[in-house]
Amino acid sequence: MTLSQLFARRYLFSPKSHSVINLIAGVSVVAVAMPVAAMIILLSVFNGFEQLARSMCATFDADLTVMPVRGQTFDAAAIDTAAVAALPEVAALTLVAEQSVLLEHGERQVIARVRGVDDRYGEVFPVAASVTAGRYEVRLGDLDRVVLGQGMAYDLGVRSLADTRIGIYAIRRGSFSSLLPLDGYTRRTVPVSGLYSLDAETESRYALTSLRLAQELFGYDGRATGLLVRLRDGADARAVVPAVERLAGEAFAVRTREQMNPSFYRIVAYEKWGVFFISLLVLVVASFSVVGALSMLMIDKRDDVRTLRALGADTSLIRRIFIREGLLIGGLGAVIGLVLGVGCSLVQQRYGLIRIPAETFLLRSYPVVFRPSDLLLVVAAFAAVAYSVSRLTVYSMIKKRDFTL
Repeated sequence: MTLSQLFARRYLFSPKSHSVINLIAGVSVVAVAMPVAAMIILLSVFNGFEQLARSMCATFDADLTVMPVRGQTFDAAAIDTAAVAALPEVAALTLVAEQSVLLEHGERQVIARVRGVDDRYGEVFPVAASVTAGRYEVRLGDLDRVVLGQGMAYDLGVRSLADTRIGIYAIRRGSFSSLLPLDGYTRRTVPVSGLYSLDAETESRYALTSLRLAQELFGYDGRATGLLVRLRDGADARAVVPAVERLAGEAFAVRTREQMNPSFYRIVAYEKWGVFFISLLVLVVASFSVVGALSMLMIDKRDDVRTLRALGADTSLIRRIFIREGLLIGGLGAVIGLVLGVGCSLVQQRYGLIRIPAETFLLRSYPVVFRPSDLLLVVAAFAAVAYSVSRLTVYSMIKKRDFTL
């Protein structure tokens, strides 16, 4: 232990040094601990909601999406799906055909995007787990069916699945005429087999049906709009892209989930940094309590400074003593805050004690995901703030030739 550390610790913890100054220092410790704990908790809650948003996107956005470079469709036999499925990182894949359509039920109509899927779609996306009414069933034998989102069902006025049918209108490729618009549409009446629940935007946008029906509606005989690939747990999507591109050929492009929705993931990153910097601003304001406690301590120890100067202490030693004193006050507050923040985050993550006051939400309690990287980020940010505050305070009070304050 250095001499400056010894003096700093003794000023704060010595039984003979208890005074109102130490009481103020204790208040400063609490004032620092609260925003540090709040930073950890806020970042963990944001991680939870980010993970929730990503999981909802994963219900309709695959790990990898293979699509044609030119045009909207491709021959389903143009890709060697068996070779792609044989890659060690690939868990499952499925062909889809999707297009915007008009849905009709009674007197209500909505614009939606129908995605035709094959029998392997459930292996790529856990849609069945999101079904809240009926069943996930796009085909029963030779009968085609449709699965709607709850928001879309509400817009269409679907209140019961018993014998409920909806009309699907799709534009015929290359045959639309403004003089006879009805002849430019393909219409099918399909029973509703189930309703799924995800985020409001997805529920109101996507309807699922069989690939066969979608190809008939859109005029895509033997064609698809994309090949969706689910990777095994732990596989790096970006590392798998070159292998899939090599198997698919130059006529196809391979995109990761982040590349399919760049704006969404960019906004998520910006929001997290925004939360961090707002919390850091609160921490900087709270750190000014250390300024007051340190200033009063330095004034209270003027006689000690004179004694140290008489014993041969130079300006740098005196400065180091009080800088370490400020770091000690802030460090105690940071340790307490980190323990509180990490403890509360882990308890909420494990037990979900704090509930969300909304019965219709997807979760019953606030989602929390604690990440060690956030802890390191908060520690680094606080260390910089505490050192800067302590150094500026000490240097402003102890001038170069003023050793007695």
